[in-house]
Amino acid sequence: MAKEGVKAREVKRARLVAKYADKRAALKAAGDLEGLDKLPKNSSPVRLHNRCKLTGRPRGYMRQFGICRVVFRDMALAGKIPGIRKASW
Repeated sequence: MAKEGVKAREVKRARLVAKYADKRAALKAAGDLEGLDKLPKNSSPVRLHNRCKLTGRPRGYMRQFGICRVVFRDMALAGKIPGIRKASW
């Protein structure tokens, strides 16, 4: 389980990216590298990292479900994800 501060930091970064997206695109189109340099570091979309919605785990993230592999396995075995079941042959 990730600390609440780590989760909050990621949410804050996502808000900054959304806030400066138009300005960043305009500066890039104009070729104004100095203007881009003056924007906050966390307003760059490269700094975002996908995290599990339930635990905040940064690794093993499954985009299709928005959760990590550990939580996915637990939920799948419990039958909480429709259409997913353990493979057996």
